Amino acid sequence: MRDRNASRSFDVINTLAILLFVLICLAPFIHIIAISLSSSRAIMSGDVSIYPVEINWGAYKQVVTDMSMIRSLGFTILLTVLFTVFCMVMSIAAAYPLAKTKLKGRKVVMFIIIITMFFSGGIIPEYMLVRNLHLLDSIWALVLPGLISPFYLIILITFIQNIPDSLEESAEIDGSSYFRTLTSIIVPLSMPVIATLSLFYAVGRWNGFTDTLMYITSPELYPLQLKLYQLVQNNMVTDLIAAEGASGRQMLQPESLKAASVIFATVPILIVYPWLQRYFVNGVMLGAVKG
Repeated sequence: MRDRNASRSFDVINTLAILLFVLICLAPFIHIIAISLSSSRAIMSGDVSIYPVEINWGAYKQVVTDMSMIRSLGFTILLTVLFTVFCMVMSIAAAYPLAKTKLKGRKVVMFIIIITMFFSGGIIPEYMLVRNLHLLDSIWALVLPGLISPFYLIILITFIQNIPDSLEESAEIDGSSYFRTLTSIIVPLSMPVIATLSLFYAVGRWNGFTDTLMYITSPELYPLQLKLYQLVQNNMVTDLIAAEGASGRQMLQPESLKAASVIFATVPILIVYPWLQRYFVNGVMLGAVKG
C-alpha cells in the first residue's frame, strides 16, 4: 500500500513538473499570439502579457493581403518539399550500402563523413563553390549544398543495421536485386526513421535563411523566414507598406505586425507534426539505439 501511494505521489509530481515545463515553453508563443491580436495602444502601453488586449485583427489582415508574404509562403512550401525529398533520396541511397559491414572501403567513407561533422570548408569556399557551379540566385543554391546531414545519415545507417539480415537473405534467394530489396523491404521497414528524419530536414529548411542571404538576390526567391527576418530587422513598417503600394492603409504598431508574421510563418510547419507524430516517436527510439 505504501509503495502504491509513493508511486501515485511520484506520478503526480512528474505530471505537475511536465505541465510546468510545457507552460514555460508555450509562454513565449502565447505572448506572441497576444501581441499579434492586440491594439496598438495596448502594445505601446505594455498592457499585453499572455492574453490579447483590445482585440484587433488588422495585423493578420495586412499579412494575409501582402502578396509578397503569400508568394514567399508558396515558394517556401515548394522549397521545403523539394529539399526534403532530395535529402531523403540521397540519405537512403548512401545509408543502405554503408550499413553493410562487409562493404570494401566502408570505414574510409564513414571516416570522411564523420570528419565533416567537426570541420567544414568555411563560408567563403562554400560561396565560391556555389558561384562557380552557377547556382547563385536559383532554388538549387538552397537545395544542393545541404543534401545530406552526417548526423541524420548515421541515425539511418544504425536503423538499417537493426533490420534482420534474414529478410535480405530470403529476398536474395528469391532472386531480388539490391534495388528491389531496398524499395520493397528496407524502405517500408524504415518508415519510422524516414518520417522522423524527413521532419528534421523539413524543419531545418523551413527555418533556414542564412544561405538565402548569401545566395539569393531575387525577391521572388525569398523564403518566408527571410521575409520575417527582414521585417524583424526593420523598426518601421512604413517602408514595407509603401513597397507594396498600400500607403493608404491604417498604420499598425510594428510589434503587432512582427508578431502576426511570426505566427504566419510558424503555424504551417506545426500543422505537419501531428501527421508524423506516430512515426516520429518510433523513429527517435529505434533509430538511436542499436542491439
